[in-house]
Amino acid sequence: MELSRRTFSAIAGTAALGLSLGGSSAMCVAAAGVPTGPPPATPGADGRTHRVDFDRYSMIVDGRRLVLWSGEMHPFRLPSPSLWRDVLHKLRAYGCNTVSVYVSWNYHSPAPGSYDFTGVRDLDLFLRTAAEAGLYVTLRPGPYINAEVDAGGFPGWLTATRGTARTADPTYLRHVDEWLTAVNRIAVRHLYTRGTGTIVLYQLENEYANHVTEPTGRDYMAHLYRKVRADGIDVPLFHNDKGRNGDWAPGTFDTGGERGRWLYGFDGYPSPFQAPPDWGYFGPGGIKGGSTASPETPGLIAEFGGGWFDPWGGAEFGGKGYAESRRTRDAAYERRFYLTNLANGIKIHNVYMTFGGTSWGWLPAPAVYTSYDYGAALDEARQPTAKLVPMHQIGHLLQSFPDLTELDRAADVSVGAPEIRAYHLVSPGTGAHVYVLRNDSPTDAVAAVPLAGTTVQVPVPGRDARLLAAGISLGRWTLRHSTAQPMLRMTAGRQDIAVFTGRTGEATETALESASEPAVAVLEGTADWSYEGGVLRVTARLDGLTRIAVTDKGKGGAAPLLLLLADDAASVRLWPRTTPSGPVLVHGPALLRTAALRGATAELTGDTVEEADLEVWAPRGVSEVVWNGSGVRTRGTRSGSLRAERRLPGAGAVRLPALTGWRRKDENPESAAGFDDSAWRTADLTTSFSTTPVPAGGPVLFADDYGFHYGDVWYRGRFEGAAGAESVSLSYVTGTQGLLMAWLDGRQLGTHRMPVPDTSTVRQATWKATATFPLAPGSRSLHENGPHVLSVLVRRMQHDQDGRANDSHKAGRGLTSVAFDGASPSVRWRIQGAAAPDPVRGPLNNGGLYGERNGWHLPGFHDRGWRPAPLPDAGRRQGVVWYRTGFRLSVDPATDASIGLTLGDDPSRAYRVQIFLNGWNMGQYINDVGPQHTFVLPNGILNTRGDNTLALAVLSDGTTPSGPATAELTLLGRASGGVPVTRVNSPGPVR
Repeated sequence: MELSRRTFSAIAGTAALGLSLGGSSAMCVAAAGVPTGPPPATPGADGRTHRVDFDRYSMIVDGRRLVLWSGEMHPFRLPSPSLWRDVLHKLRAYGCNTVSVYVSWNYHSPAPGSYDFTGVRDLDLFLRTAAEAGLYVTLRPGPYINAEVDAGGFPGWLTATRGTARTADPTYLRHVDEWLTAVNRIAVRHLYTRGTGTIVLYQLENEYANHVTEPTGRDYMAHLYRKVRADGIDVPLFHNDKGRNGDWAPGTFDTGGERGRWLYGFDGYPSPFQAPPDWGYFGPGGIKGGSTASPETPGLIAEFGGGWFDPWGGAEFGGKGYAESRRTRDAAYERRFYLTNLANGIKIHNVYMTFGGTSWGWLPAPAVYTSYDYGAALDEARQPTAKLVPMHQIGHLLQSFPDLTELDRAADVSVGAPEIRAYHLVSPGTGAHVYVLRNDSPTDAVAAVPLAGTTVQVPVPGRDARLLAAGISLGRWTLRHSTAQPMLRMTAGRQDIAVFTGRTGEATETALESASEPAVAVLEGTADWSYEGGVLRVTARLDGLTRIAVTDKGKGGAAPLLLLLADDAASVRLWPRTTPSGPVLVHGPALLRTAALRGATAELTGDTVEEADLEVWAPRGVSEVVWNGSGVRTRGTRSGSLRAERRLPGAGAVRLPALTGWRRKDENPESAAGFDDSAWRTADLTTSFSTTPVPAGGPVLFADDYGFHYGDVWYRGRFEGAAGAESVSLSYVTGTQGLLMAWLDGRQLGTHRMPVPDTSTVRQATWKATATFPLAPGSRSLHENGPHVLSVLVRRMQHDQDGRANDSHKAGRGLTSVAFDGASPSVRWRIQGAAAPDPVRGPLNNGGLYGERNGWHLPGFHDRGWRPAPLPDAGRRQGVVWYRTGFRLSVDPATDASIGLTLGDDPSRAYRVQIFLNGWNMGQYINDVGPQHTFVLPNGILNTRGDNTLALAVLSDGTTPSGPATAELTLLGRASGGVPVTRVNSPGPVR
């Protein structure tokens, strides 16, 4: 993703089109020859071949236009495969038809030539699950992904290899080809073109903004293109430009003679405090104009900011964390920015992130802490937020109204309100007109929109936006206009259904064309109507769900229309679903997961939180409803629906136990003078591929050069002949919030910490420092010639990303050098980091602490010899103290309970905690830095119906009392329903 907040303008205007509000046909043919009609059927692994194309307006699947309305999620940030289905269900239900996913090389490759796609890394399972959920997939396997993950997704071992990454360097390309072979062997089985999956787009590289004009860059991109095609990937390919620079637009590099299968894409993270930028039809246009850089391909935003990441210390959001990200990029932000994108011709629109998840273990890049909540529409605990409302409304709008799949800029209009920016577009296929009305001022305003000889007054709240449509088809009726925003249309049974939405309390007018006066009945809510000059006007104030039935009284007239006017709260409880037997619309529950029609029965699954109504509109002949496997007694309504006679029950109570029975054990025996380090690796290398210089005379001390890529690393140096030394200086380099601890002959020297980043340093990923410790006279000091042992623990944190393609991921981590003031002894070093990677949890789970190397974090480890230590427990000790306890949960299997662990203490106390649940490293807490205090414990890793083991590795500098003071289980959300959860394999120690 882009690490910039620059605001760009863009896009060229097209010829103005005259305004015509005649009736529109759902199957008119555009100039390009592609019908403007219904979208393709819901995708799945259906066994049939499909054709995936595009033109300047949109994707074209099987000859039908398709707007990709996509949400980003990362399977590697949710290490419980059962829960992938939960998030995918929610994306689909809330209006997405596509999921965009990175595949992180470091997550799958513990060593060169070794690739693991099992367990929580089962990409094949994820792609199958996406197809089962009815979602298209945009696959983004890098090889570089950025994404605020360690080394930008490069595996740790790549940091210590020859070759310049992200260039045509043959050594690097050899490793890349191995990676892509492994990924593509899976991806090719899930291509929509083959009917064996739903992948419709595939990304090459990521925000590759360097070497663009150099042969090594062009050759690199050409190599990736050839490799992916040779591996059998036949869907369209694209790259995401970091800014609007026209980088890697069609024709800028060699695609082996293949034409018309490469799209230009770009990313955008504009500030929420500025006006939304024009990156298409309504900007200056040209190569830096966003989608105008490639006028013959559809506008493609591969990443549009659905939030923003937060650094250690929380400088980005004033210490308020992701709640502030969600507040500043709220639902109104989404309407203003996403609708502006649509007006600018963006027809492939991916929101980064829609579900952020957790950067567990040593996965996060230096810039971020464990939570990757991102302020996304689905929070880290998988809970829906208010941000889903506009995504839901716009997503279903784009899937319901084919007019919006191809839009040209039309004549500019004046709306009589300087606060409101008006975008006017027209569909060349249907003649329908679309207006995006955006208010960038803080005060409410009214747009006076001229429509075919009349003026329509459209209220637009401050710093908000809405879409106004005119001339669109509502099935067998035609909309003249509505001041409410269209959301969906469908035909169920013998009637058409149309839904319009807006804010609660807004006055709306909806005008329908009708050759003769229809019959109108207000079935629920309050509304007025009038008929004059072939137009029916319905006025209503939005309050819940207002239902109006409109019937043509003439013989052979149009089918009845059920007009539903929904405020935001009601709209997000309307769930349309297409089935092979016809469309279904469900109203009431908190979520609709699946809908199937079998004979006369509508079989539905979904969630409730509180008690909820259940109402179903379905095809003719459906008379029975089943909800989550149980029959529901229903009655017919005047709206043409089946309504449950009793409300669906809400979620039951979830009781969480107190965490008691803690046991404690001190560790870091490595600091003792007599510790046996004979099995450790000798640090005797003299050269390195690191971008950090090796001090003259060496040796190389960087942890990566010795195969230790993640977590803590220990050094023990032996020396003699240091008599007279007054201090020792240890130079080291880490990621953000790294630290160093030192002991001499078992005596504490002290701790040095890297500073907490502020607003000017939040992007700094590599930190260098020299820690100088005085050598106290008296005790067994260096006035004796030796031998002596210097023990050093470095919390190295993570690798830099390589966003500028300059091998910054190879910056050193760990000790750099040692020097003594007053002496010059020769130090012989040994080094120890993490043990062999956990074969189940992977290489990112563990570091080099003694307890980690010896299984203290694992379930089944025998801690009976540890001493009891009820919390709060505090002491002053430099080094590591472990705490372990067990707890048992008994959550109703029909309840999806999202549970977290909350740690708390006086913020002046200097310590940090690694959290292990059933052996899985769920993150790192830094008490005096923050801002994170609550850590999500995903179901599957968390046993919600049985025993769990919690282990905390507390690292403290000894300057303050160290806790933890409190550790509590926290209920983050609950729902009746959910998905079946399979326990994640969590093995204990090998016996």
